[in-house]
Amino acid sequence: MITEIIKVVETLSEAKDVEQEVIFEAIENALESTTKKKYQENMDVKVTIDRESGDYKTYQRWMVFADESRDLEDPDYELRMLDAVDIDKDAKEGEFVYQEIESVDLDSRIGAQIAKQVIVQKVREAEKKKVIDLYHDRIGEVIGGVVKRVDRNGFYVDIGNNAEAFLPRRESIAKEAIRPQDRIKALLKDINDDLKGPPLILSRVSPNFLVELFKIEVPEINQNLIEIVGASRDPGSRAKIAVRSDDKRIDAVGACVGMRGSRVQAVSNELNGERIDIILWSENTAQFVVNAMSPANVVSIVVDEENQSMDIAVEEEKLSQAIGKGGQNIRLASELTQWKLNVLSETEALEKDDEEIQKITDLFVKSLSVGDDVAVLLAQEGFTSIEQVAYVPVTELQKIDGFDETLVNELRERAQDQLLLEAISTEENLEEHGPSEDLLALDNVTEEYAYSLARAGINTKNLLAEQSIDELIEVDGITEEMASAMIMEAREDWFKEGKIES
Repeated sequence: MITEIIKVVETLSEAKDVEQEVIFEAIENALESTTKKKYQENMDVKVTIDRESGDYKTYQRWMVFADESRDLEDPDYELRMLDAVDIDKDAKEGEFVYQEIESVDLDSRIGAQIAKQVIVQKVREAEKKKVIDLYHDRIGEVIGGVVKRVDRNGFYVDIGNNAEAFLPRRESIAKEAIRPQDRIKALLKDINDDLKGPPLILSRVSPNFLVELFKIEVPEINQNLIEIVGASRDPGSRAKIAVRSDDKRIDAVGACVGMRGSRVQAVSNELNGERIDIILWSENTAQFVVNAMSPANVVSIVVDEENQSMDIAVEEEKLSQAIGKGGQNIRLASELTQWKLNVLSETEALEKDDEEIQKITDLFVKSLSVGDDVAVLLAQEGFTSIEQVAYVPVTELQKIDGFDETLVNELRERAQDQLLLEAISTEENLEEHGPSEDLLALDNVTEEYAYSLARAGINTKNLLAEQSIDELIEVDGITEEMASAMIMEAREDWFKEGKIES
């Protein structure tokens, strides 16, 4: 038996590439479990194996407490000092005392079965921990391997070094045929640290997988001559990737496409034929969006900085191409640029522009007491509010054809007077219709925000409860998260009264 234990340790350590100490500890745990089964008692067991000879001894042990201690909970595992000294005269409080008992024989059928289960479990845990340590700093890298087996949950991939990774079906490309013995590449997306299930989680649908594949195929990226700014994907169907270069001698798009499309084709083949649009990044956001809309040609673009959105006009016959099948092209362009994009035909864009100009024109006619001709000129030059007319530099207004110094000064004075009247009106209104006590009492509504809400006509708790998040974020300073918290708190009474079903 002594030589058998040493032989088992050496064989397992070599076969599983696990340290011998881990195997020794696994066998000790197995012997402890077997001992408890043999004695069929609630006891704390400790087994120690001599690392040189393989000889082992078994002990029952107890934790020692002071005689007056009230912390003892289980006499099978704990002893007072009074009883502990009967086992070991050198017993110390807070330490264990040991009493040797008969060791189990691993040659017995039950003993061998239990030992095998514990040893296998511990060795597997040690293997997983080694794999986790080996790959912990490689998250985000592309890993290649051979598919070992497939089940309904996903694909188990042998990546070498006695390591196995798992590609969940949700992380695989739809309709992609992957079979055992296939060689595949995937992004190391995550590591499962809890030792349950496969330790390495792969992904073939992440936009970062696309980025890493281009890094492999395009040397200029690893040489920092070309930078990948962003990527968006509809896995297996279509993708967009934005690239740039500070070196004007380098064609960033051309380098990624490669000679006769060889580089982009290699990436596409790895992604089950996914079509890839390579977009030139631009620091001019509008130009970047125009590039991202490729292959559709943009006729005009209107930028709304405040709402992070753009209206994009394209030729009537190119509208379906700009939108893409199921909205794919516009969705990918929006994800790539991080802007909300709205596609319109030229006719729709002109009609919308006319409506906006008419709306702004009416505002200027009413608030500044000017004729339609002056109001239209202001609107056409990009002025959209009374504040802009009141406070933009005089030189900006004087650039408008037909606007002399006298007219400009008159317009500014009228605009400033109008703003003053609106401010006075608002404050007078607040005195009479300011925030109610129940609105001020809400935890998520500060006094400052309460008055901002009141200026917007939301001066009671019930009125706040009736708002939507989209309506509330139009109030200055209120974010989507804040709006959600305010509305939910205001609606608490509604839930209690059953006005809203959960």
